[in-house]
This record gives sequence, structure tokens and C-alpha cells, in this order.
Amino acid sequence: MDYEHIDFPAAVRKLAARVGISVVEEGGNVVDEDRERAARRRLLQLHAEAAEWFHENLIKREFAAPARKYLRERGITAEIAKRWQIGYAPDEWDAFGSWARDRGYDPRDLVASGLVKTKDDAADAPSRSTYDRFRGRIMFPICNDIGEVIAFSGRLLKDKEGAAKYLNSPETPLFRKSKVLFGLDKTKRALIEANCAIVCEGQIDLISLFEGGITNVVAPQGTAFTEDQARVLKRYVNEVVLCFDSDAAGKKAAERSLDALLQNDLIVRVAEMPAGEDPDSLVRREGREEFEKRVTAARDFFDYWTDRELANVNLMSLSEKMQLAHRMSEIIARVHDRSMRHEIATRSASRLGVPTNDFLSLIPDIKPAWRGSTGPMDTNPYSWRKIDFLCLLALSSRVCRDYLLAQDWRDVTRTNPDMEPLERILEANFNPDDPASVATFVSGLAAGEDAFMAKHLARKVPADAETLVVSWWNGLKQEAIERKLRSAESRLKLPGLTTGDVVNLQKEILDLQEQLHELSPAREADSNCRSTGGDRTSQSNP
Repeated sequence: MDYEHIDFPAAVRKLAARVGISVVEEGGNVVDEDRERAARRRLLQLHAEAAEWFHENLIKREFAAPARKYLRERGITAEIAKRWQIGYAPDEWDAFGSWARDRGYDPRDLVASGLVKTKDDAADAPSRSTYDRFRGRIMFPICNDIGEVIAFSGRLLKDKEGAAKYLNSPETPLFRKSKVLFGLDKTKRALIEANCAIVCEGQIDLISLFEGGITNVVAPQGTAFTEDQARVLKRYVNEVVLCFDSDAAGKKAAERSLDALLQNDLIVRVAEMPAGEDPDSLVRREGREEFEKRVTAARDFFDYWTDRELANVNLMSLSEKMQLAHRMSEIIARVHDRSMRHEIATRSASRLGVPTNDFLSLIPDIKPAWRGSTGPMDTNPYSWRKIDFLCLLALSSRVCRDYLLAQDWRDVTRTNPDMEPLERILEANFNPDDPASVATFVSGLAAGEDAFMAKHLARKVPADAETLVVSWWNGLKQEAIERKLRSAESRLKLPGLTTGDVVNLQKEILDLQEQLHELSPAREADSNCRSTGGDRTSQSNP
């Protein structure tokens, strides 16, 4: 638990897996669990043997000569390829499938693994029932954090029209792309010791850094981080240094990663790569020490982002300045730590030449997410906060969940980071009417989050839930509009506004006031619901 920063059940499962002991977990259907375990073992064995077959192709087969040449040019020797079990998939429709069937694998398992696709998935496939997903690609095994192969990423060796350069395995019982970090099984100890993760885009970048002696590295399965990946990373480090490519795609990936990283209270810095360079080419050309100097000198994300934006803004134009101020305030609002947020906002206001208090007024206040209850559980729904109440309904009622999903809910939740739990529930794919489906969703959450959700599941859904969900949601919507209105009114007080700026702000204020007026019936309904609740009115309402 201490060494790998995991909880007790996870430690038990990992140790048991290493020595081949089955861990029996009570509470489920024994027959179904045995069937799932057997299916998982088959898929793990298939992936392990597939990795060996792909690697043998790369090392021994004549048709893989171009792949070996490409890897040598990228600094990947035969020894490195062996350590990372890099392989090659022949450029044939059924080479892997034929090999796997000859070894006795059931075609259904091949399809379930994602290594083989059905004919219906491609109009130009040959006249057979299945065909290989990976063809003519250098193969990088993707492992879970204990080193078991669970998926593959294939890099195209020859460009083909309409074909992606990189192709990952699809979602399978073994592989959830959004939850896996490439290389973590080899680098997690170095991450813990450094308390810092160097994040690069691709597999070759990571391998080159690792083999060059820079071992506290990870790579997402794609370019930008997901929230699940950020939560995994937070188990090991408190700081992240993004080393994405210098091109436009790399810069966008860095910005897209920010939300997930900040929501997990990770400090984010950016190590800029020279034009036309990536971590792989830099570490091979400059060496480990020079690359580490770049990492040490990496700037805080907000300094990096501000410099980039200021280069394209005329600060003499009030309109452009205020547009940038709003973009900056939206990004700064994602920082959960209050003192850090205030420090970043103060520096940003100074860079823009905007009064600090005026700039701070643009940033929504943020309270800690995933609140826990230290006192006895209150069974009266009218004393819960609106967000907590809606979390219960979205978890427990299909009708209420469908209503919330039909609303423009992201426009409301993104204005208040305290609504992250509700946002997480609405983003997830589960059936509130199926306890097993809900349990699967909760079990996939990080420590603290699962307890937060379990707390709500233990509460009883009120009989008038379908009526309440409308009025309570409209209450949150009203609060979001009021925040926007206060922001617009604050901007209207700024000195030096042009006539056009004043007119635009006045229009925005009138539009927001009209939106509030349209919500008046909902506010009255909410008030009536509470006032007719008998003894319930004695409870403190949100």
C-alpha cells in the first residue's frame, strides 16, 4: 500500500495476481463472477501471446525489415525493443487471426479482445467473417500497472489515405483507454520518488526518455489527459510537467489536459519544445542532462498560457483586453486551491493591467468538491443542498436522470466547480434502475468520491422527486445566470470603456435579466414546494 500508493483491496488483488491466488469477493453472483474471471484470464493470455507473436515478427521476419529500419532511425535498438516487447503486425488481412485460431482461440474471444474485427466493420474487407484490426503497424503493448498486456497501440509504417497514424485497441473488458497511462508499470516507482511526472505524447517519446535515464515519465492514450488518468497520476505525484510537441496540436493538447489535472490539484508546468523537435529527438540530440535542464526550467502553465495569448492581443484595445481577461478568469477558476488561485489571479491581473479586485470579481468562487458528512445523515431532503439532492436523483431515478440529461446542463455545471460530483454522474454511462450498473460506476471512482456517492445512495428518494428535480435544477440555473449577471455588471464599471463596449455589456445584462425573469415561475414553484411541506419548513433550506 505504501510503496505503490494504493488502497488495501487493490494491494490484495495485485499480490494475489502475482502468485496466482484467486481472491474471492463476497456479495455478487458466484457463477457470473467465475465466468467473468475465466473470460478475463483468456483475454490476458491471448494478449500476452499476441505480444510475443508481434515481437517475434519484428525481430525475425523478413517482412518486418522496414519496421526494424524505422525503429533504428528513431534510436530504438533490438535490446530496447525486447525490453518494451515492441512488435510488428503484418500488412495482411488475416495473419494474426489465422495464427490465433490455429492456437485454439475461439473466434468470439478474438473479437472480444479487439484484435480482430467483424466483416461488417469495413466495406472493403475481404469476403471472410473476420479480419485483423492491426495491419502493417509497429505494435506497442499497453500494460496495466502490474505489467499485464491489456491492449495495443499500432503505429502505421506507411501512410495510407484515410488511415490514422496511431491506432489503439478498442474498449474491451480489459482496456478502458481513458483510465490507462502508457508506461506506468515501469515508471511508477520513479514517479513516487520524484513526486513529479513528465508527460509526453507518444510511446516512442516515452521509451526514448526512459532509456535515456529519465524514468519519471508517462503518456496518455492519445494527447490530452482525461479525468480518470489524472486521478490515477495523483496517486503518485503532486506535480506534472507537460512535454508535448511544439506544433499547434501539441499546444492544444496541453490546454485540453489542464482541466483534468487541475481538478485533481496537480501543479502543472510546461516544458516548451523547440520548433520541429519532440522529447525523443531532443533527448537523443542533447542528452539527458540538457533535457533535465529544460524540465527544471519549465514554466507554470498560466505563465506559459498568458505569454502565448498576449502575443496575439492588442492591450491598447479594451475590447480585446477584456475578452482575454474573461478567457483567463475561466481557466484560473479551474484551480481548486484557494490561495494558489488568488496568487495566479493577482499575477494575471498585473500582466493585463487590470485592477486586481475587478479581475477577481470575474472568477467564480470555488468550494471543495466531494464533500463528506461528519454528522448523522439527515433524512429530510429539504435540508440538503441542491447539488447533493440532484446527485441523489441522478443516481437513483431514471426519470430524473433523463430530465437532467435533456437540459443544457454543462452550461450550468461549468460555472460552478462545486457541481463536479453532479457533472461526473451525468457524464457516466449507467442505468439508475439497475443496482449492479450503479455499483459498477461507484466502484470505478477514486477514494473519497465513492464514499461521497455511497452516502447519497443510502438516502431515500422522496415521493415527489419528479416535481422537485425541475424546481431544484431551475434554482441552480438561476444561480448560474446571476453569477454571469454580476460579472457583466462588474465589467460595466471598468474605466475606459468605449461606446461599443458599453452597448454590448448592456445588451448582455438585459439578456441575462430576461433569462432570470423567465425562471420566475420555477422559483415560485420551488418556494411553494417548501412552504407546503409542513414541518419540513423548519429545516434549513439551500
